Amino acid sequence: MTHYTSPFRLPLALRAALALAFCLVLPLAHAGEEFKHGKKLVFDTTQSGNKLDAPVSQLPLLVRLHSGNFTFSEAKPDGSDLRFFAGDGKTPLKYSIEKFDATNEIGLAWVQVPKINPDLKTESIWVRWGKEDAATAQDSKATFDASHLLVLNFDTPEAVKDSSANALVPKEASTKPLENGPIGGAASLDGRSRILLQGPALQLKATDGFTLSAWVNPAAAEKGGLMAVANGALRIDLDASGAVVVTAGKASLKSSVALKPGVWQHVGVSAAAGKAQIYVDGVQVGDGALSWSDLAGDVLVGEGFRGGLDALTLSNIARAPAYMLALAYTQMADSAMVGFDDGEAAASGEINYFAILLGAVTIDGWVVIGILGVMAVVSIWVMIDKTRTLSRAEKANAAFLELFKNQSQALLNPANAQYQAAQLNSAFKHSSIYTLYAVGMHEVEQRFQAQKAAGREPHITAAALESIRAALDASIVRAGQKFNSGIVLLTIAISGGPFLGLLGTVVGVMITFAAIAAAGDVNVNAIAPGIAAALVATVAGLAVAIPALFAYNWFAIKIKNIAADTTVFADEFLTKSAELHGQ
Repeated sequence: MTHYTSPFRLPLALRAALALAFCLVLPLAHAGEEFKHGKKLVFDTTQSGNKLDAPVSQLPLLVRLHSGNFTFSEAKPDGSDLRFFAGDGKTPLKYSIEKFDATNEIGLAWVQVPKINPDLKTESIWVRWGKEDAATAQDSKATFDASHLLVLNFDTPEAVKDSSANALVPKEASTKPLENGPIGGAASLDGRSRILLQGPALQLKATDGFTLSAWVNPAAAEKGGLMAVANGALRIDLDASGAVVVTAGKASLKSSVALKPGVWQHVGVSAAAGKAQIYVDGVQVGDGALSWSDLAGDVLVGEGFRGGLDALTLSNIARAPAYMLALAYTQMADSAMVGFDDGEAAASGEINYFAILLGAVTIDGWVVIGILGVMAVVSIWVMIDKTRTLSRAEKANAAFLELFKNQSQALLNPANAQYQAAQLNSAFKHSSIYTLYAVGMHEVEQRFQAQKAAGREPHITAAALESIRAALDASIVRAGQKFNSGIVLLTIAISGGPFLGLLGTVVGVMITFAAIAAAGDVNVNAIAPGIAAALVATVAGLAVAIPALFAYNWFAIKIKNIAADTTVFADEFLTKSAELHGQ
């Protein structure tokens, strides 16, 4: 049998390459479609945000997650289903999670952004989550590019950890953990503590330069060392005024401004080709000549420095001014350069504010709201029951009073057929006045029967009237108790509902501020959702109390009117009975 061979058949190597490319591209095309939720993180590099004059490449971007921009209940508790994609929503980005606390709704992640272009509002990356079978894909060593020799984020209070690809283990680390840093965990130094790192990777070439980046919070305006390389051949220090000083041999460069004591500020130093620049909060505050030779050796951090230190990085290249500006501003808690838009939810053009509020309510808030919900159900049941009871009583009372008005003498005579008919009339079943009438007539009938048995003419004495009055008063009291039963539940809802709601709000506000303090994130987007969600408990308390208050006042008037009609009838019953049957 002869096999036909097509002249257009591709070579085996080319077919294998195409198959491999297809296998790589196909998962990439669907990478962002496997997750249930997503949001777009948008960069504003125009004047309205923080203007960049040049593109920035391979930026380690800090992404802050909190209840205002992220729904933690939709993600896995450890954040292992968290993913980051380029602006096309498909290309995965390298990332590492510094902190993910689903309980306190705080998350911090570093993402390597390939490029951010200047003077644009349209560039973005995607954050996606919500995949039950997702395993963690973070890679801290790949998040920071290969030029990073050292990355200290102080996110583990147990030990100082280098998150760069070098993964250096400090030979000495006597700093103490500081919970409330500008990003997350930070290091606290007391002037005697320091961090010493050694390794063959710690080499700086004068032709390539170096870059230092760190968040610094000096305890006072005083001298202190931030970093020293190769036994002090290159030093970055603070002088007595708090200004940043870069020293290489006999050459030095000093910043034009001093750091403020007790305030977290971003400090950057970049040097290459005999020149150096100093940056504070992304703004260049020093520029001048600084000649130095190739360096290799240990790196000493924080010797003689008192204060806080966080997010310290050392790179073996000189970063551009645009990079230093983007690095500082994207790490700030309230940055105008980067922020979430409405993500995929914006496509519909609608924002569900109630979903945002309810999604941010804490567990203690739900407990209070649950209790208030039970109180609301009880209050509604009381309102329905009392409305029905009082309406039936008013209707039945009106019917009996109309009959009594026209036939009072017949109804006050136990021997009259009208009296017997009234006892069988179902229209008077729910009448409190008829109940009072029945009690009075029962007392009269008992006395008449006793008098007839004794051979006397039936009549009512003054003493008998007082006895009947006592029976009627007792019946009035019991009727009042019946009408007022359950009303106490409304008073509990009126007085207790707002206080329970206030309790839930206060606890929710306390938790919100505690979580913000723990994360060091003080922007309005972090505070507003937590405070708004805490106020939901107060709204729930008022929602229980206000209807109960209106219903209570309405029932009070109704019960008062029925009680007045009953009291008037009792007097009328006694007066007419005495007139009809008196001696």
